[in-house]
Amino acid sequence: MNLNEIILDKIDLSILRLMQENARISNADLARELEMAPSAVLERVKKLEQKNVIIQYTTRINPAALQQKLLAFISMKSSEGMGSSNTPRELAKIPEVQEVHHIAGDDCYLVKVRTADSASLMALMRNSFSKIPNIISTRTTIVLETVKEEQQLVIPEK
Repeated sequence: MNLNEIILDKIDLSILRLMQENARISNADLARELEMAPSAVLERVKKLEQKNVIIQYTTRINPAALQQKLLAFISMKSSEGMGSSNTPRELAKIPEVQEVHHIAGDDCYLVKVRTADSASLMALMRNSFSKIPNIISTRTTIVLETVKEEQQLVIPEK
């Protein structure tokens, strides 16, 4: 099913809002919040999963707890033409890489990475990025402080 064809009603949006706030919310609590029968809420959640509106349940972990204190964004230029997907596929395989975005402009990709420190970032660049043959240049921005980092989407009111 094409995601552009999915129509979400007010109840669906309320379910998404509540689940995005707390993915561990119980079906009974969802039903109580929405003033619906638990079976009806469960059916709606299952449909949202089947339609790939809800695609995953995750746990956010504090990176510092795992000694991943350095956050960097790396702009990369690739020799591959438009439409080729070898470079982003190879980048996505690297565990320290959290995000790979194909971008407009002078560079081809924007990559978000987390490492322990600058030495481990340098090792990542030497041992992993340098082995991807189509990368012709990189420009790294090291984050000094994160003011806001969200994965949550703005869910419209209907």
